Order: sequence, then C-alpha cells, then structure tokens
Amino acid sequence: MKTLREVGCGQTVIVKKLTGEGPVRRRIMDMGITRGAVVSVRKIAPFGDPVEVTVRGYELSLRKADAEMIVVE
Repeated sequence: MKTLREVGCGQTVIVKKLTGEGPVRRRIMDMGITRGAVVSVRKIAPFGDPVEVTVRGYELSLRKADAEMIVVE
C-alpha cells in the first residue's frame, strides 16, 4: 500500500482510498482528492513538507500528515 507521501516528484498516480477520518477526511475530499482522481506531484519541499500537487486542473499544497492518508497506485 503506497501513500501520496511516498510518490516522487514528477510522478502521476491515481487515488485508491482515503484513510483519514472525520473533518480531516472531509477537508481532503473537499479539495477534490477523491477515489479515482488523478494526482500529479509537482514539487516536494526540501524537508518533505509540504508537497505541491496538481489535481483536477488546480494546484494544492498538502502537509505530510495529510499526504499519508491518501492511498494511491
């Protein structure tokens, strides 16, 4: 099981599921990161936090903790 945090810069993946619960899960889903969404990793900060991604045509910055809740393939 691979999470978005483990994806390298320049790679594109598909979201399989979200493992978070409650308001955090809802916030991630509200950003457009849902099952089946295509996510491209654009940049990773020097210490790995945050991760900049493109999803559904717009750019987002995610914390490492949030990226760990997103299971991808």
